[in-house]
Amino acid sequence: MTETTTELEEVQEVASPGWRRSRGRPPLAEVFGSVATRTSGPWWRKLFAFLGPGYLVAVGYMDPGNWATSLAGGSKFGYALLSIALLSNIMAILLQALCARLGIASGRDLAQACRDAFPRAVAWPLWALAELAIVSTDLAEVIGTAIGLSLLFGIPLAIGVLITAADVFLVLALQRLGFRWVEALIIAMLAVIAACFGIQIASADPDWAAVLGGFIPTTAIATNPDMLFLALGILGATVMPHNLYLHSAVVQTRRVGDSVREKREAINLATADSTIALMFALFVNAAILILAAATFNKAGRTNVAELQDAYSLLTPLLGSTMAPTLFAIALLCCGLNSTVTATLSGQIVMEGFLEIRLPGWLRRLITRAIAIVPAAIVTILYGDQGTAKLLILSQVVLSLQLPFAVVPLVMFTGDRSKMGDLVAPRWITTCAWATAALIIVLNAKLLFDAITG
Repeated sequence: MTETTTELEEVQEVASPGWRRSRGRPPLAEVFGSVATRTSGPWWRKLFAFLGPGYLVAVGYMDPGNWATSLAGGSKFGYALLSIALLSNIMAILLQALCARLGIASGRDLAQACRDAFPRAVAWPLWALAELAIVSTDLAEVIGTAIGLSLLFGIPLAIGVLITAADVFLVLALQRLGFRWVEALIIAMLAVIAACFGIQIASADPDWAAVLGGFIPTTAIATNPDMLFLALGILGATVMPHNLYLHSAVVQTRRVGDSVREKREAINLATADSTIALMFALFVNAAILILAAATFNKAGRTNVAELQDAYSLLTPLLGSTMAPTLFAIALLCCGLNSTVTATLSGQIVMEGFLEIRLPGWLRRLITRAIAIVPAAIVTILYGDQGTAKLLILSQVVLSLQLPFAVVPLVMFTGDRSKMGDLVAPRWITTCAWATAALIIVLNAKLLFDAITG
């Protein structure tokens, strides 16, 4: 890094014609601009320097909340909801590209942008909703990690929840070594997850013609309330609010030049990074749903949503004692990865909206406690029973929070006064508004069905 810690702590007064306030302390100041990039050489070498943030984002698209919704969807409706996984992934690619654009072009993460663009009467409710989204995210991730520990090592859920708090210190230790170490840990665990599911899919031997057909949308998704509920759960588990805050901040760990040309190239490289990572996330999400359809739905087990039930049923259905162990290992890796990125997201949201300056360890401890305490209480009260319902509900809550993060993101990146020459092209903004509208309409339909029964 070329800047000292003292310099990073200082507020940066930058001319900001389209913003109500000047840009303040950079996001994740301790690692801001800490990863060097290349200004010359072949494109693939330039891309390599940008690979990493996209995989931190991809973690949120395959967390334990995805497992519950995908297992429920695959066991109950076969391959039909694969089309929702694909649609969600396309939407995610578009929105995460806008996050990279916002972070690089404006020097602000989404939380800072909301603080600098809106009056407090708007910014503070948005902060509260962002915190609620992180609590919902952690509820899924903490439960998933605790279940993984329970399945593999027999650790009680309540103790497993407390163990997940250790990720605060894991993030601190890795960041001291450099942000690349955080990214390396995430990517290594993603590789383990992919390997586990690859082996399980091979054992399940799904109907590949039906798999391909599942990627084609059907009207039943909108007309069947149960299918719509799970579809919204998949949407909420895939396009997650905290990921929009996370990506717009972690992309700024790359050291980028100040010229429009350099920033435009950085946006393209960061977008390529997130797109590649999200295609990997689609593979994992689809694999979970395909595994559920090829095993549970095929065997007539149409109500499998509990992660523990899936674990116990894999051996008799696949005839392999290794399958449930691989399932548990992948679940544990997903949970650990997700809690690390959720911790970073909590820090970004608190710092960005509230401008709270505290020592790094204390910031993370506070933001983690805000999320983990409710998760611990719920997990301890419910124990081994009903965890799937809590996981699916948490994903629906996330889906309902999405518009409050997506709408500001699209507003900012489509505003030339805020983005200058790096404003999003009109066709991208149009697609993003269509995505936001679809999310809002689906959420309204879910609320209507809930009210009318």
